[in-house]
Amino acid sequence: MAKKRILAIGSHPDDIEFGCGATLVSYAEQGHEIFILVMTKGDMGGKPGTRAVEQEEAARIIGIKDIYWGGLSDTKIVISSRVISDIEKVIEKVSPDMIFCHFPEDTHQDHRHLAQMTISATRYIRNVLFYEGPTTERFAPQVYVDIVPTLTTKVKALLAHKSQVARTNIEDVSIIEMAHSTANFRGVQGRVRYAEAFFAWRLFLDTGI
Repeated sequence: MAKKRILAIGSHPDDIEFGCGATLVSYAEQGHEIFILVMTKGDMGGKPGTRAVEQEEAARIIGIKDIYWGGLSDTKIVISSRVISDIEKVIEKVSPDMIFCHFPEDTHQDHRHLAQMTISATRYIRNVLFYEGPTTERFAPQVYVDIVPTLTTKVKALLAHKSQVARTNIEDVSIIEMAHSTANFRGVQGRVRYAEAFFAWRLFLDTGI
């Protein structure tokens, strides 16, 4: 099996873990190389230094090879040619076979804008998949990953973001409960116990040819 290089892009620390963390764990366990690009340090939701340390620990748990930081301000990601160019530079360094990012329809402007810029930056990438998060809207996935073997590790990675576990804006509902509920719901759709689901912007099936 040829080793793949996979890049996941998120606006804030913990976005990637929620959206595709278990899938990344599965790839990492199979020996593929995983990279992440996090555009901000989530300073509107906590101390940037704390959140960066939490992200590093979560990356260690998942098995991520390297973290790239976008250096943008939380809640202030705007569509610009400069940011598109910055994403393209990371793509050039990583040379990924597959990219994961936010779904474009989202109530959080950072997620929405980053998804739109990623569409431009990945125009020459063969496989581009969008993941969902707590603020995603009108998500209609066509691709499912059975995460029964890796959900526990995904939860550990989310728990590494200690400052964010209870910050869901829903009374008495933690991010862990939301992750379990989402995994169960997508699992029912995909006819397994737990799943992560994705919208394929572009996807080439590997036929072994």
